[in-house]
Amino acid sequence: MPTITRDQVRVPADVPAAMREIYIDNYMAATHGTGRLMLFACDQKIEHLNDDFHGEGIAAADSEPEHLFRIGDQGVTGVLAGQRGLVAQYAADYPDINYLIKMNSKTHLISTSQDDPYSPQLYDIGNILDMRENGVNVVGIGYTIYIGSEYESQMMMEAGQLTADAHAAGLLVVLWLYPRGKAVASEKDAHLIAGAAGLAVSLGADFVKVNPPKGDDSGSSAEKLKEASMAAGRCGLVCAGGSTVDAKTFLTQLWEQIHVGGAIGNATGRNIHQRDLDEAVRLTKAISAITLADYDADRALKVFEGEEDFTG
Repeated sequence: MPTITRDQVRVPADVPAAMREIYIDNYMAATHGTGRLMLFACDQKIEHLNDDFHGEGIAAADSEPEHLFRIGDQGVTGVLAGQRGLVAQYAADYPDINYLIKMNSKTHLISTSQDDPYSPQLYDIGNILDMRENGVNVVGIGYTIYIGSEYESQMMMEAGQLTADAHAAGLLVVLWLYPRGKAVASEKDAHLIAGAAGLAVSLGADFVKVNPPKGDDSGSSAEKLKEASMAAGRCGLVCAGGSTVDAKTFLTQLWEQIHVGGAIGNATGRNIHQRDLDEAVRLTKAISAITLADYDADRALKVFEGEEDFTG
């Protein structure tokens, strides 16, 4: 199992001396002391409205928001990422979860063909620090930027200031970076995704969440991810999980993203929460077994199938 000591945590230079230990505490908590991140993405109740939570192939339990928090509480995750209001409604009942507050969001109703995407900032860092003062275990914030959108400069400005403010308070920053808009010919282009990763480290993010690039005859998706992992530098790159697929396929893809593509974790939402509680919890453990403990995909599948346990 990969481990790091507190002395090995690279603290960005914009974290004040008085906040260094808090930053290290948050980094070690979010990564389980490994430097790798298992992000449970629960921001889709705004992003995709109820499409991801109710319907054919989706567990009935997913219709209730508390399903997300039950999974986070019983499973093995690094952080549960969700909007401020969602976390505020449930955090008091689930105090042991590490929370990452998503600072901006938009719905999917306005298509790119109608208008380039813009995801506005919903609140400021002061609101998040108030939650932390109230006892919510907030370890970081997240923000989405759509590069290629005509509104990208506004989102970059908001993300840049939020990153500075978060680091000043000892919080981690995860940037969601997606090429999207009329100017973008291919959202899954490996070179463009690498550019997004480079933008994230330039804004000072600690981690960047990207979509895995599309593979082709010149290389698999994981092989093409190497460019983005290198471009991210000291900003740890994690891949979005995407739509729900069978567990074996998902776990194999995750292993390849880390061990072939150079990712240092994952950011998974639908593949986890669209399952019933028991299955979802087992999948968080299988994902974390790969991310945090270097299990191979076959052994992680045994964790998912209940033949082996993993507690992190």
